[in-house]
Parts: sequence; structure tokens; C-alpha cells
Amino acid sequence: MGLRINQNIAAQNAYRNLSVTDGQMSKSLEKLSSGFRINRAADDAAGLSISEGLRSQVGGLKQAVRNAQDGISVAQTAEGALNETTSILQRMRDLSVQAANGGSNDAEAKGAAQKEFSQLNEELDRISNTTSFGKSKLLDGSFGNGNKIDGSSKVTTLPTGAQTFNITKIGDKDLSANPIVVTTAAIPATATAKDVADAMNTAIKAALTDQTAGGPAAGQGFTGNEVKVSASVAADATGASFSLSGSKGFEISGDLSAVGVTGTTSTADPKANSGQFQVGANSGETLSISIGAVSSSALGTNALDLTAEGGADKAIEALDKAITSVSDTRATLGAYQNRFEHTINNLNVSVENLSASESRIRDTDMAQEMVQFTRNQILTQAGTSMLSQANQASQNVLSLLR
Repeated sequence: MGLRINQNIAAQNAYRNLSVTDGQMSKSLEKLSSGFRINRAADDAAGLSISEGLRSQVGGLKQAVRNAQDGISVAQTAEGALNETTSILQRMRDLSVQAANGGSNDAEAKGAAQKEFSQLNEELDRISNTTSFGKSKLLDGSFGNGNKIDGSSKVTTLPTGAQTFNITKIGDKDLSANPIVVTTAAIPATATAKDVADAMNTAIKAALTDQTAGGPAAGQGFTGNEVKVSASVAADATGASFSLSGSKGFEISGDLSAVGVTGTTSTADPKANSGQFQVGANSGETLSISIGAVSSSALGTNALDLTAEGGADKAIEALDKAITSVSDTRATLGAYQNRFEHTINNLNVSVENLSASESRIRDTDMAQEMVQFTRNQILTQAGTSMLSQANQASQNVLSLLR
């Protein structure tokens, strides 16, 4: 090799290698200090895109866990209030049994029992109207039942026989071509408004959950909670109010005028809570809760009079039905709580697995990176030493000039 002074190729080669090594060492330092293998898109463009998508899912799932925990809180709040409602109904039943003991109770004693009975009815209404989660009422019948068709039947004799109507639309599902036909069971003449509502509600749930081949709900994915019936008995026992309600908007066709339901399209209550909880990271992954009214009128206890002839016996029968109704509601809320807990467990498993997937793509393997960093550190030291030696090589030309 000739001796040259204008171009020091060896020094340039050493400098180039040293620059590459220095750049690699800077990246290693960045990865080791941040803990991330991908700090910018240039580190791994495809990996960055995938990991960001996984991050979105993990973030959404973590929020969904908190949403589901809120759902448990709502159900527990409502169920706690219903626990006291059950205690009140049990006391009212005790008073009814006491008043039914005509052998030892005179009119004054029955009147005293009726006074406490009336106060307990007022407490039922207070609990129904004031139980809230935040600003959302839980027990007034609006929670999860924002879409309603209301009607009233101011008649002393409730309709008997069968009532038929068609559900032609639920939410965005148009069923007009194949409507869900709902027919109540035979209703005896002695039925209360609550009995009529329960019979209609049973028929609605049966129709909505019919998943048999060719059935109206086949493939629709209905759960039976889209539409429900509730009823309130007038305090003067002259009639009852009926409501078809649901978490989604719906339309009906047919004649329900016998029970006072004359509307065909549900109207949304802007003040009602939808009862819908987002329990997934993606759109449409929801779980809905609906809670019916548990006031004295809804339970049919406000029209009871212990002082009337045979009133105590009627009260016992009505209170048995009211206790059963509240117990069913409590059982439903308990089932919701259990479902939310299973949902949370499932979400947490998903968070764990997706976080692991995202970590494999984006996080630094510290042991492997330390090996690379040590290698680059040694190469940097060697490169610096060789660059110094290459710069000294030109000095050999001076020996020729002496």
C-alpha cells in the first residue's frame, strides 16, 4: 500500500465503522432506558401498527371492567333497597293476617292496623321514588325501560280471556314482514291488574326467546328483555294503568284498547336511564339491565283496605303476589351481578393475554439488549482506538522526509 497524506482511507474506514457502532449503541441505550423495543415507527413499522391496535383493545377492556363494576354497584344498590321493600311487605302481610283474625279484632283494632298499613305503603312509594345511583332512578320503572307505550283502563272489571297483538319492530330490527305474535294466557275474572301484566309479560318473553326453526325470533338474538309489561292498580280500585316498556324502541299493531293500551309506537323518555352497560372494547358489546317499578301501585298494595269486608283476606293474597314479584326482581338483579362478575373475570383474562401479546411486540428484552449494548460498547472502544491508530499511520510519511 502506498503512503499517502491527502486521503487516509484507513481512518475513514475506522470512522465509518465507529459511527455505525455509535448509532447502534445510542439505540440500545434508548431501548434500555425506555424499556420499549419500538420507540419510533422506524424501529418496526409493522410492529408499531399491530401494538397500537392491541393497546386500544387493552385500554378499552380495562375501561369495560370498570363499567362492569359500576353495573354491579347499580344492581347492589337496587337489590339493597328491595331488601327493605321485602321487609315492609312481610310486615304488611303480618298486619293482614292479624286483621283477618276477626274473632279478637274489632273495627278499632283493624283501623289501627290499616293506619300502619297505609304508612308502609307510603314508605314503599318513597323507596321507589328516591332509590338512585347518581341521578338515575332505579326503582320507579324508568331504569332500562326508556321506551314506553302507556295506557290506562278505568274499569272496575279487568278484561278476561286472551289479548293478542303483534310486535312489528324492536330497535333497528324490522319485523313487519314476520311479526312476533303475542297472546296472553286465559285471564280469570278474579285476576288483578298485576296478574294481567304478568300473563302478558310471560307471553312476550316466550315469543322473544323462541329460537326454533321458523320461529319469529329465530336468529334475531333476542333475550326477552326488549319489551316487558308492567301494571299499576288505582288506589280507589276503579282501574289500572298499563305500560309496555323496553330498553329499545318498538312498535306494536293490534287492538289492546281493552286494557287501555292504544298507542302503536313507543316514545322515549329523555330522563330515563338506558340501563345499558358497555362491557367490551368494541361497539355493540353491551349488557342491559331493566328494573320494573316497585311502588305500592305497581305491587297492587295501595288499593288494599284491611277494614273492608274480606279486605284482610284479599290483602294476604295480594301481598303473597307482591312478595313473589319483588323476590323475582331481586333474583334477577342477583343474576345480573353474577353475570357482571363473570364478565369481569373474562375481561381480565383478555387484558392479560392481549397485554402479553403487546409486550412481546413492543417491550425490550432487557437481557438480549444488554448483550447487544455490551457488544456495541466494546466495538466503540475498539473503533476509537483503531481510528487513533489510523490517524497516526500518516505520520510514517515524515520518516521519508528526514
